[in-house]
Amino acid sequence: MTDKPILLWLRRDLRLADHPALHAAAASGRPVIPVVIRDAALDRLGAAARWRMGQALAHFDARLQGLGSRLVLRSGPALEVLRGLVAETGAATILWSRAYDGASVELGRRVKDWAKAHDITAKSYNGSLLFEPWEVTTATGGPYRVFTPFWRAVKDRPVPDPVQAPSQLRPPTHWPDSEILGSWRLSEGVGRGAEVLARHALVGEERARSRFAAFLAGPVARYATDRDMLALPGCSGMSEPLTYGEVSPRLLWHLAQGKPGAEAFLRQLVWRDFAWQLFFHRPDMAEENWREGWDGFPWRGDNAQALAWKQGRSGVPLVDAAMRELYVTGRMHNRARMVSASYLTKHLLTDWRVGLRWFADCLTDWDEAANAMGWQWVAGTGPDAAPFFRVFNPETQAVRFDPEGRYRRRWIAEGEAAPTQTALSYFDAVPRSWALDPKAPRPEPALPLAEGRQRALAAYAAHRT
Repeated sequence: MTDKPILLWLRRDLRLADHPALHAAAASGRPVIPVVIRDAALDRLGAAARWRMGQALAHFDARLQGLGSRLVLRSGPALEVLRGLVAETGAATILWSRAYDGASVELGRRVKDWAKAHDITAKSYNGSLLFEPWEVTTATGGPYRVFTPFWRAVKDRPVPDPVQAPSQLRPPTHWPDSEILGSWRLSEGVGRGAEVLARHALVGEERARSRFAAFLAGPVARYATDRDMLALPGCSGMSEPLTYGEVSPRLLWHLAQGKPGAEAFLRQLVWRDFAWQLFFHRPDMAEENWREGWDGFPWRGDNAQALAWKQGRSGVPLVDAAMRELYVTGRMHNRARMVSASYLTKHLLTDWRVGLRWFADCLTDWDEAANAMGWQWVAGTGPDAAPFFRVFNPETQAVRFDPEGRYRRRWIAEGEAAPTQTALSYFDAVPRSWALDPKAPRPEPALPLAEGRQRALAAYAAHRT
């Protein structure tokens, strides 16, 4: 047993530092076989997230090679692949980081049940959250539904210290066969947009750590206010590396401790935990209204105005800038996410799931729980939701959070005498079938903002009665 290999099953935990499963595997002194499986969960990722996962895997494989190891890539149902690798390699242990969506929770149970029946050690670790979904409960023992009490319950709790990165990984005597990453064609869905996305991606543990160090050296002190200013570099940029586990939240938590202004940032890390607690207890949160009574609301499905919204051609400058930032970078400023989501669900009365699916296809920092939580919050259907009468006005939001128009000019080319390169790059990224031209006139809004607001309030009020 002491020399039998360990299968280290990797998913969204592509880092060396503060990786509990990897740390345990390395500390055992036994041969370690890092495995990534292309299963249904990976194939369900949207186009941008699949592309970004490919970048993450290529980078992490190179890092493992620096430790004398490498990735083994296999395709198929995860349990079937793991069973096959145990038979091929004689592995006696399977280690992995837990995931908290319903399908992953069930898969973890099945792997452990199979392992137990075949005298295989199977152990999972918390590798992606500060606190696991069952660790923080209300006085009655249930999950929190409102963020502020959740924050109060955890802000002074100790967070375990990060574990060290291994200096080497013992390889097996014989490596099992591996598929070639390029054969997975993970870039296929983004087409010609891949080259544009690559200019903005923050790939790998080293770059994430460097970016966060720069954030702590200055911007964190102004984070509480600057994070809402659309044209300022006031955000941490950690949503993308957190998504692929290129950095751990508890490492960020400990690095930020004691920095002036850090509490506002730490709240955002806890917000991420809060979203996953909700998702764990309601695995259908990305598909069904959280609150009762919303299933009969007269949402519109996909429609022509929603298509214009997706294409950044709603005619509302702030909304269009946000949607173009999304398509070019694979990310969107959080303030812009709220405004663009409110416009779709309230001004256009379009089902929040239409927007959720578009974001899932376009975001490189796509987080299933945070995405679902955000859309239901804006739509008013979720726990801790914005009140139904909150309708973000894109014009007043622009005046407040982009007063000089720099964010809008950064992303909108039409009507500009000298468009920015970032604005023009949108036309290099979008499908040619959209037939968009940066020299075309700006589109007109589908309806006046005041009229859209009143229509939304009337529909919400009628539904509530």
